[in-house]
Amino acid sequence: MTATSPLRLIVGISGASGICYGVRLLERLQALPIESHLVMSSAAKQTLALETDLSVAEVEALADVVHHERSIGASIASGSFRTMGMVVAPCSMRSMSDIAAGTTSTLLTRAADVVLKERRRLVLMVRETPLHTGHLRHMTQLSELGAIIAPPVPSFYARPETLDDMIDHTVGRVLDLFDLDVPGVHRWNPRG
Repeated sequence: MTATSPLRLIVGISGASGICYGVRLLERLQALPIESHLVMSSAAKQTLALETDLSVAEVEALADVVHHERSIGASIASGSFRTMGMVVAPCSMRSMSDIAAGTTSTLLTRAADVVLKERRRLVLMVRETPLHTGHLRHMTQLSELGAIIAPPVPSFYARPETLDDMIDHTVGRVLDLFDLDVPGVHRWNPRG
């Protein structure tokens, strides 16, 4: 990024359970000098209604720029549009599989493909358990392509007292991968 270019991070939200991670990520980015670009899948909008009391409009209001999943001509679909990279939070197995295969039928998967081809950071917060061999093969393939597989696994050394504490810590650790420091991350300290 040049001195005149804004720092930009793409946030993809797929239809996997755990939409709270994508929402919290957008909330944390608001406190940073980062231009957030949001793309939500249609399944994510359904999951939002199942898992939260938030509307799509409320989630979209958290982002600086919102892109429709069918807008293949959007800025984030081009490698010439400079970004820090992309986080898919949460990342469904379908989205992960499409990204691994280079299937770019939606803007979410196209943006992820662009991030990979431009050798930028792609972090996938995959949400599924248990995993079968096909899932693991796609994860290996993505790792070999340069993606970071970051399942939202809570750490208990931070002694979380609430679900929000766990979400904050996990989102903070994901933002660490972009060298972005946010409150709510309890760093490992063996001395207490």
